[in-house]
Amino acid sequence: MNMKYAVGVDVGGTNTRVALIDDTFQIVKKEQFLTDREDVWDTIFKIKDAADRFQVQTQGVGISCPGPLDLMSGTVLTPPNLPGWHNIAIERELSKALGVPVFLENDANLACLAEAAAGAGRDVRFVQFLTISTGVGAGFCMDKKIYHGSRGYAQEVANSILWKNGPSQGNLKEGSVEAVSSGTAIVKRAEEAGLSVKHAGDVYQLALGGNLKAQEIMEDAYEYLSNFIGILYGVLDPDLFVLGGSVALKIPGFIKEIQNRTEQKVYPALKENICIVPAQLGEDCGLIGAAYLAMQKSGL
Repeated sequence: MNMKYAVGVDVGGTNTRVALIDDTFQIVKKEQFLTDREDVWDTIFKIKDAADRFQVQTQGVGISCPGPLDLMSGTVLTPPNLPGWHNIAIERELSKALGVPVFLENDANLACLAEAAAGAGRDVRFVQFLTISTGVGAGFCMDKKIYHGSRGYAQEVANSILWKNGPSQGNLKEGSVEAVSSGTAIVKRAEEAGLSVKHAGDVYQLALGGNLKAQEIMEDAYEYLSNFIGILYGVLDPDLFVLGGSVALKIPGFIKEIQNRTEQKVYPALKENICIVPAQLGEDCGLIGAAYLAMQKSGL
């Protein structure tokens, strides 16, 4: 049986990664280079060069870019960290350069797809993914396929309001889940309280050591995030809830704490359905998800 391949591309504000991935979800080759934030064409040509060096016929290319994105037209809209990429029809332009189909998707959706196909959710049908890191992102997969909603904006959850007159962050609404429970929010609130911290793990350690303000900040992060996850369980009834991101995966006991609290947020009869697990695929989940998307779209 001949092995099939696709290329996964993960465009970040600092680096772009390009990988050749086979139909067993194994990364065969991988390259990384600096993203040109001002000149999209420079990065497109580097992606083409990397794909050419793989010297393998591929089924297509999946690409993850920072949002906001118009997934229906395959267009990168106005990502704040990529000023030279605004309103670029990346699917069309990259497809012209590579000579194969290209499929744009956001990073959280691709992480969810990867975990559903090859990670923690590979044995179930309905997988909800949530990343808790710099920000809060989400994706939902049914039978290994991404759910997009009517316009492609399903699971854009960061601005979901949970706390009236709560903390604010950037352009987010006050009291949104990202403004309370993301790593950036935890650090911002700690700094505003006069604490000397660099990342959310520092706030956790201060809380563990008895600092009352740090304890309050971590309590809010746990409480409002578990409230939100309880809501998603009530709306979507997933088989599995996968948590990824540095905050969820690096703070000791974070996922267990969220599991315990979420169990208290749902109907008692539904408590046994709560299953929150860590993501399994690490930093390569976006690449794997992107390549698998290209395989799906190509009919494999």
